[in-house]
Parts: sequence; structure tokens; C-alpha cells
Amino acid sequence: MKNSPYFLSGLLILVAFGCGTTEKKSEEMMATDSGQILLSQQQFKNNDFILGTLNSQPFPEVVKVNGMIDVPPENRAVISATMGGYIKETPWLIGDQIKKGQALVVVENPEFIKVQQEYLEVKEQLIYLKSEYERQRVLFEEKISSQKSFLKTESEFKITTARFNGLKKQLEMLNISPKQVEQGKLMTTSNIYSPISGSITKINVSKGTYVSPAAAILEIIDNSHIHLELSVFEKDIMKIKKGQQIDFKIPEASEEIYKAEVHIIGTSINENRSIKVHGHLIDEAKNNFLTGMFVEASIITEEKELSSLPSEALVSLDNKTYLLRLLMQNEDGYIFEQIEVAPSNTYNNYTGILNTDQFESTDKFLVKGAFHLIME
Repeated sequence: MKNSPYFLSGLLILVAFGCGTTEKKSEEMMATDSGQILLSQQQFKNNDFILGTLNSQPFPEVVKVNGMIDVPPENRAVISATMGGYIKETPWLIGDQIKKGQALVVVENPEFIKVQQEYLEVKEQLIYLKSEYERQRVLFEEKISSQKSFLKTESEFKITTARFNGLKKQLEMLNISPKQVEQGKLMTTSNIYSPISGSITKINVSKGTYVSPAAAILEIIDNSHIHLELSVFEKDIMKIKKGQQIDFKIPEASEEIYKAEVHIIGTSINENRSIKVHGHLIDEAKNNFLTGMFVEASIITEEKELSSLPSEALVSLDNKTYLLRLLMQNEDGYIFEQIEVAPSNTYNNYTGILNTDQFESTDKFLVKGAFHLIME
């Protein structure tokens, strides 16, 4: 290689190339006036440079979207009181695990007593009206009493029955047992129980807080089944099909890529000209996702076979992309030439190259370390 014309050409620049230390190397990288770069064997070894060849692999066409981790509506419960009152007990903290049917808070209100008293009064009226109704029915059938008297008694009986059933249902909604009320056990408090199992995510009250029937006391979320809720812009929605793969990550937590697939595509356009796309996670039980996490996702719409190199092999400079092709290698060193290329998609740290007709299948390229050499 000492007699090679590449080494005999005039030197344009001499650049000392380090290998991770501050000491100047005895050997120097050389760039010739023909745009070639010369490296000795020692320089190549010291800087851990790596050679590679073009590989053909599938590159996905993707639609990039944003969204969040969410749960189905049936896995989310907002707890409120049927009737207003003061919070007497609230022993839970955010993050506590709750089982379905477990008591959450105790609400106290003197008005509960009035409902129970009215229930007892109506119950007694109903006993009398039922007896009177039966008596009037017999008299009417035997033509002793008029139809008018019978119909009046029947109407009063049915109205009172409806009122009694309504009060009974109201007590049940307050989680007050009608049987205990009938035994004279009146209560000023009402327990509120959890309708689902899950964890507490919000608590909006403290002991002594007054809550109205419309106020949210706390929120429970069941994370046993979570999904992706993505927003796809109108211009891309025609590319989306059920079953397509979704690659997503949680940028605030990790760079790891997770998998999902398109499950439901929305049928209406939101105000920001986007459509909701519902994605099901693959192996969701293996990950500890939380509801509300922001996600960056790529929906893979199709795949194309492209010749590619590791993305590290390509260097962008002045709005152009370059790589280093090996021209010669012998015991003295390596000679590379800098070539402009047209990059395509990047996927899994590989970048596709469009204009590969200028290369041979046996060509080798610098796939690690090209950035420093080209930038110098």
C-alpha cells in the first residue's frame, strides 16, 4: 500500500483522530484532495471502527400519532352520594387497593331519619289500605258497595303501594336496610360501597366535608385491562385498518418499544380534525402501565423491502447525507471514499437507502465511526 496512488496524492488536511484519550496519536488520519480518507490498521483498531455490508430488510410505512393509556368505561368508577351529607369516615389514601363491595366512606345526614320515618308511616298506611281494599272488593262483588267506593279504595291502595316501593328503593340506594328500619333501628349515616375492584386514583373530600349528590367523592380505576386511546389526523385515517401493528413508547418513563394492535377505529371527527383509534396491548400483564400515561405511537400501515445500513453509518451534513465506502484494505491500512446517498425510512436503528444502484453487493461500508471522520 506504500506505493499506492492513494497515498502518493497530495494531502489536503492532517487531522489528529483520538480514541477516547487526550494524548495526540503518533499516527494521523489523512484526507486526500480526491475526498478519500486514509486510516492505518492501528487507527482502525484503536477507535473500534466496524465494517458492514448492505442488507435487505422490511421497512414499515408508519403513521405517527400521540395518545394515552386508558381503561374501558366499565373499569372506571366515580363515587358520589345518593343524598347529600357530611363525610363522617374516609379511611382511604390514593393508591389503596379496593375490592368490589368494600365500604369507602360514611355519609351522615339527619334527613336520612325523615326518609325512614316516612317509610314506616307509609308501611302502616299500606297495611290498613290493603285490608280496606280487600273488604271493598268483596262488598262490590256481592253488590253491597258501589263501584265508586271500590275504585276509590283501589286507587288509594295502589298509590300508597307505589309510594311505599319508592321509599323502600330509596333506602336501598342509601344502603340502609328496610328490614332494620321496620324493626325500629333508624340510622343517621349511610355507607357508600365500591361498585368495582381497583385502586383509588382521586380523593376529593376529607372528614367533615359536605358533599352534594352531584359531587365526586373519589375515583376508582381497575387497571386489569388497559388500552391505547390514540388521535389520528383526518389526512391519515384512510390508511388505518383493524389489526395493524402499533409500536409505542412512554417517552417520560422509558425508551423501550411496546406492541399493540388497532382494535377499533372511530367513526366521527373531533373538533381538531382527528379521529380516535382504540388499540389493544399485546402482553399487557407484563408491564406496569398507569392510566393517563402519554404515549408516542407509530401505526404500521404497510412494509417495503429496502437495502439498508445501521443508522450510525449515515451522517447528515449541510442537508445532505453521506456514508463511507471502503475502496481498499491491506496490511498497511484502509482507504474510504465519501459518497452522498438518499436515505429512506429509519426503523429499529437501521436506515433504508434508495440509490443503491451505484453499489456492488460486495461493497463494504464503515458502519461505526463514520460521524467523526465525515465531520472532520
